[in-house]
Amino acid sequence: MFVDRVTLFVRGGDGGNGCLSFRREKYAPRGGPNGGDGGHGGSVVLRASDNHSNLAHLSHQRHWKAARGEHGQGSNCFGREGDDLVIEVPPGTIVRDRDRENVLRDLKSAGESVVVARGGRGGHGNTHFKSATNRAPRQHEHGFPGEERWIVLELKVIADVGLIGLPNAGKSTLLARISRAHPEIADYPFTTKYPNLGTVVVDPENAFVVADIPGLIEGAHAGLGLGHEFLRHVERTGLLVHLIEAVPIDGSDPVQNYRMIRRELEQYSPTLAERPELIVVTKIDLTGAELAGDRIARELGHEVMAISAVSGKGIPSLLQAIHERLKEQRRIEPPESPLADVETEVEIPVPATDA
Repeated sequence: MFVDRVTLFVRGGDGGNGCLSFRREKYAPRGGPNGGDGGHGGSVVLRASDNHSNLAHLSHQRHWKAARGEHGQGSNCFGREGDDLVIEVPPGTIVRDRDRENVLRDLKSAGESVVVARGGRGGHGNTHFKSATNRAPRQHEHGFPGEERWIVLELKVIADVGLIGLPNAGKSTLLARISRAHPEIADYPFTTKYPNLGTVVVDPENAFVVADIPGLIEGAHAGLGLGHEFLRHVERTGLLVHLIEAVPIDGSDPVQNYRMIRRELEQYSPTLAERPELIVVTKIDLTGAELAGDRIARELGHEVMAISAVSGKGIPSLLQAIHERLKEQRRIEPPESPLADVETEVEIPVPATDA
């Protein structure tokens, strides 16, 4: 099961209560206060990890709470702090506050983490309140509550190259040909239900990640089919490889099919439509496919590559072209600026002290 969006309720652990205690030794009749502080509550932490490829492991549990801190004890014994609750998510997960609708963090790389709910501070014991004028304080604090909030986790696949095109254009077949990925392949449209990733090794020192994006249809930008669910996975890709079926099974015009997909990209995100693109005509080994490829190149006015993922024709040239495009992008792209929206602290009410 592939899950790329979940909503969770997270709560930090409550702080432990401070202790009200006095020394009671036989030979210390006025020993004074010795109540220890309560321990701090644990925090809820999201950490990006390569152990997961999607959010399916979080879809069956909506409420997550970190451990609370232990209460303080006499003899100035402080309570133990609660353990943090670490939730692993796949790289590429965007963490949002559901109610405020702001981005808390974009976890792009494995090892990055964000605290989504901080634990409450432990309450002070009565030792904390002793002074020259208050030698037997009976004040102590209850532990402070932990933060709580609803968060939305949204996965956007991180890949160097995104394969786009109409259903049955040959995206899954191409991915299986150039990598060790094993996407589902069949002779009917909409075989792919979720993005598949594959790593293409060019040489021992160079490789890139390819994402097979499920087929788009007309109206995808408005949510028809699973438009938004598919289109958001293309947003992170640096290069689009647009596959056009040379001789569509349904008899449609391949040039119009290409223009329709381009319109969907432009209406979904003008920035996405400006992403570098390679146009590739697939299934070139079919009868009449070469003539159709020439016509497509002539009418679009762009350089068009032709391949056959079954026979392997044109595959080496395509991989070399992708590799060169990616190298050029890495040379000219400036470093990405840090995310503007960062985590915002939640104000926690201070409980009244016990007299």
